[in-house]
Amino acid sequence: DVQLVESGGGSVQAGGSLTLSCAISGYGYEEYCLGWFRQAPGEERDGVAARYVPGQMSYYVDSVKGRFTVSVDKAKNMMYLQMNRLKPEDTAMYYCAADSRHHCRSFYVGAPNENDFADWGQGTQVTV
Repeated sequence: DVQLVESGGGSVQAGGSLTLSCAISGYGYEEYCLGWFRQAPGEERDGVAARYVPGQMSYYVDSVKGRFTVSVDKAKNMMYLQMNRLKPEDTAMYYCAADSRHHCRSFYVGAPNENDFADWGQGTQVTV
């Protein structure tokens, strides 16, 4: 079974940094898209960043460009989200997700679509 498990959330002051981790197991595809999404209370879940595996292509929504960095360590089956210069509006539950079919296309065209992602973690809370 596919499992994604997030960790690394917490409380941080505005301007601070956090690194989220996503441990991936049971995912047998050679090419896939890994994404980070977030959901604030009362809001819809929105895409944040994505990384196509294998390769170096990363995608970010405008609100986090220049502040967040997504990376993947395929050997360790881990994805990370380095978040710098955090703002109160970054407060949300953060989820990692995996998609084997759409090649990060929704992120590529600037309209992240959570429906493209079939497998999800349970989330980790970030409070700024």
